Amino acid sequence: MKKNTKFNSMASEEKTRLLAGWLYEKQATDIVALNVATICSITECIIVASARGARHAQALADATMKRAGEESLEFLSVEGYQNGDWVLMDFNDVIIHIFQSEVRSLYNIEGLWSEGGSLELGLPKDDD
Repeated sequence: MKKNTKFNSMASEEKTRLLAGWLYEKQATDIVALNVATICSITECIIVASARGARHAQALADATMKRAGEESLEFLSVEGYQNGDWVLMDFNDVIIHIFQSEVRSLYNIEGLWSEGGSLELGLPKDDD
């Protein structure tokens, strides 16, 4: 007997690419994804993206949450939305960090999780 689930079950890397694509569609820049499954106990993948400002960061979060609801992706929480300098979105096995550029370089999330391998997203480069 097949169990009905409330949320769409999707492999972490596939979900990461989907979420990164949504961020790209809304003009997030410098999108990077890391597979941290072997070095982190709370998530499988991390996405880091830059926004042009606080309102853009909030718009990226809003659009991502809306699309996640439409696709029945499990969404746990969001932090930092009000300020918009650093918005963290928890999709259980994927965590998204949306930064304003100057804040991103200050916290250096990519450096912190550099032991995790980068994940190819298949997105066009920002300078193309």
